[in-house]
Amino acid sequence: MEYKLRAWTLNDIPDLVHHANNRNIAKFMTDQFPNPYTEQHAMRFINMVSEHQPTRVFAITIDGHAVGSIGLHPQQDIMKRNAELGYWLGEEFWGKGIITNVVQDMIQYAFKTFDISRIYARPFGSNIGSQKVLEKAGFILEAKIPASILKYGVVEDELIYAVRRETRTNTH
Repeated sequence: MEYKLRAWTLNDIPDLVHHANNRNIAKFMTDQFPNPYTEQHAMRFINMVSEHQPTRVFAITIDGHAVGSIGLHPQQDIMKRNAELGYWLGEEFWGKGIITNVVQDMIQYAFKTFDISRIYARPFGSNIGSQKVLEKAGFILEAKIPASILKYGVVEDELIYAVRRETRTNTH
């Protein structure tokens, strides 16, 4: 299944609401990702991410339809050489290898575009799918912080995975 990454537009609101309005996605996201996910949430999100230059948050599209999102969040102050990676994909597209390829594309874009040396992601301990995606994309588990997340009344471990610029340039 072929995908493309592109900037979000307000025309994506129906697709965004259709795919993001899913508790199976929201349960592995921060509380900033609402559930239920409404048109108003979609409009606010698209307007917010459209302000960033260069683009940091992309729509993942298949056949012209937005089916997910991937974003890079550069850090500030003493963490300015780091960026956090976040992503989600519509449930009907899970298990097809799409998000692993998207993450790999985003790593290349991030190191080419931003003055960072490390990209990290923080999946929940129970999100095995995301852990496998990150490992296939070359991320290394750096830390496990037990019982540090509370989502929907469930206590979860926080995992910290990272990939570093020097690792990528030495092996690719």
